[in-house]
Amino acid sequence: MTSSIFENVKEDFNKRSREVSKYFIFLKSLEQGTTKLSMGNINKKIKTREIDSELEKTLKASGFLLLYNLVEATMRNAIEAIFDELKTQKVSFNTIKPGIKKIILHNIKNLKVNDEVISQITDISIHIVNTGFNKEKLFSGNIDGKVIKTIAQDYGFSCETDPRKTGNGSDLLTIKSNRNDLAHGIKSFAEVGRDKSADELLKIKNKVVKYLKQILLNIETYLSQKEYLHSI
Repeated sequence: MTSSIFENVKEDFNKRSREVSKYFIFLKSLEQGTTKLSMGNINKKIKTREIDSELEKTLKASGFLLLYNLVEATMRNAIEAIFDELKTQKVSFNTIKPGIKKIILHNIKNLKVNDEVISQITDISIHIVNTGFNKEKLFSGNIDGKVIKTIAQDYGFSCETDPRKTGNGSDLLTIKSNRNDLAHGIKSFAEVGRDKSADELLKIKNKVVKYLKQILLNIETYLSQKEYLHSI
């Protein structure tokens, strides 16, 4: 079951990664002038013109939104897969690592208990694990390499990656900061996009994709070897 659960996570990651890659390749083409705007008028005459610099900056800034979406969606799906695995394997609260126990108790603390919730609990040591889990509340624009490291420590999976290929997730802080500046209106799209070339953005994208891919491999190993258990 572990394999099928995590295959969906990897499939979604690969799909989103391809979307991001296509966008940044498009940005590079714009910057090089090989892609231009074509517009037709009422006489059906086509006019071609280059993208103006301000629009180009805006498009570059939008790349940070795509990258952040990739990071948060990937980690949310991965954490959900962990809980799905615990549920599928009917893992008891008593057998899991202390860090996961703390997470579950925090979830329960914020849970609104009603008749529906109570009816779902027939074996509290098992059902408490998934009761109160809400993937929508996992992250709120705050995820970066440091947060992923903390998550790894709490759940008990490895956050080790090849720093030569991934930068150990250091670019995630830049992505998060720019995403939040845009989301909260602290900076304009033109301000965020003016300092990065398409090549620089592509390098960031490549390192982030490799970083997430290695983190997913770590989590897959963690699940297959049942490393969520306190003792095996």
